Amino acid sequence: MCVTCGRATRTGGGRVAVRAEVTPDDRLVSVRAGAVTFRVLSAGRGTPLVYFHSIHERGGWSPFLDRLARRYTVYAPLHPGVGGSTGVEALEDVLDLTLAYDELLTALDVGRARLSGHFFGGMIAAELAAVFPARVAGLALVSPLGLWRDDAPSQDVLILPPDELGPVLFADMTSDAARAFMALPDDDDANVAAQTESIARRAAIAKFVWPIPDKGLRKRLHRVTAPTLILWGDADRANPVIYAEEWQRRIKGAAVKLLPGGHMLIHETPDAAARAVEAFLE
Repeated sequence: MCVTCGRATRTGGGRVAVRAEVTPDDRLVSVRAGAVTFRVLSAGRGTPLVYFHSIHERGGWSPFLDRLARRYTVYAPLHPGVGGSTGVEALEDVLDLTLAYDELLTALDVGRARLSGHFFGGMIAAELAAVFPARVAGLALVSPLGLWRDDAPSQDVLILPPDELGPVLFADMTSDAARAFMALPDDDDANVAAQTESIARRAAIAKFVWPIPDKGLRKRLHRVTAPTLILWGDADRANPVIYAEEWQRRIKGAAVKLLPGGHMLIHETPDAAARAVEAFLE
């Protein structure tokens, strides 16, 4: 698995590849008496910031995290069942996962940290801020999952086929970011491995969000006391931008910022997204 995926470059075959500038530290941290092990990527220096990845991010490092690592010590754990993190079978529900992440933050000794997350990762960051408000110094949520409106349902991105998924995730499918993110390896074995990883990742996360992602977070968001930024792409087709208002209404004092882009905003415009997060969390 590539832990430094993010920067667009051309390969010999004409395909677009993406590489980040930073090679992060890569380690395993066990919690829950060894029942759950997190793979944690980290880089940078400064105030701790913990980033929780989304459903369709492979859990690798990215240019967005590169930018944040210029100002923060960034920790990017992979969710259980994803890319070397294990123990998803030991977790029953979102609360279990939240408690496991609380133990991870204790093990990482990040103290009162800033948290950020995209989509499912934003949901987990918000759960931590609601259940353990004293632990969180600031919160930056990018198109977070976790609320539900029957009149504006989020797309079920767990089951969309690749040819339909790309246009839902990206505002511009011709961009290097979109082409790199959606590209499959030319090598047959690598292609099979990538497909297997994708299925396993989605299955692991589906345990906590299927069939709909409303797992009671709406009843807990009033407990969030950290300054909160709700960041959204104005052309998000996966998670309707109307949800930004729902989050703002439920978290006292939350700020909303819309940026040009789609659901994968942090991959389409990593500099602008990172600047927005940093400016708010400062």
